[in-house]
Amino acid sequence: MSRPDAPAEPVEPIIPVEADPAVKVPLAVEDWLAVILLATLAIITFLNVLVRYFTDQSFAWTEEISVFLLIVLTMAGGSVAFVRNHHIRIEILADSGSPRRQRIMALIANSCVLAFFVLLTVLSVKLVYDEFIYEETSPAIGVPTWWYSIWLPVMAAAISLRTLGTLRRLARAPVQDAPR
Repeated sequence: MSRPDAPAEPVEPIIPVEADPAVKVPLAVEDWLAVILLATLAIITFLNVLVRYFTDQSFAWTEEISVFLLIVLTMAGGSVAFVRNHHIRIEILADSGSPRRQRIMALIANSCVLAFFVLLTVLSVKLVYDEFIYEETSPAIGVPTWWYSIWLPVMAAAISLRTLGTLRRLARAPVQDAPR
């Protein structure tokens, strides 16, 4: 048992908090975007539940808006995950071996991610263009579908730029190989 006037021992967090890497555009942009989107999604869904409970009707537009918000939320979270190195990976391959091997694996993984999101950006621009040209409208609200789709190439381009920055930092970092 410790004395009441004894200084408290520092408690280490269960999950260590790593500092964010130095980036030109603060990661707080995506963090706050995710917070705002999630709050908006929760409010819309809660209001729809209340309306459905009290009136046996529902807002037709809530599902459409919710899907759109979830897509943008996922892309914002993905952007931050790649910069903070919290994305899905096979850790036994990515985190084992020498520092040189880990760096090579990180360069390969981030290059694949970059190629995927650049391709997604290009193809989603074509999708948005087609929706704009053919004047597609959403089923519930009747607004042009490109209003929703435009965010896919924007967010895919943001992830591409974030991944490019990660690749740049990885390429410039000094290799610290273990002594043989």
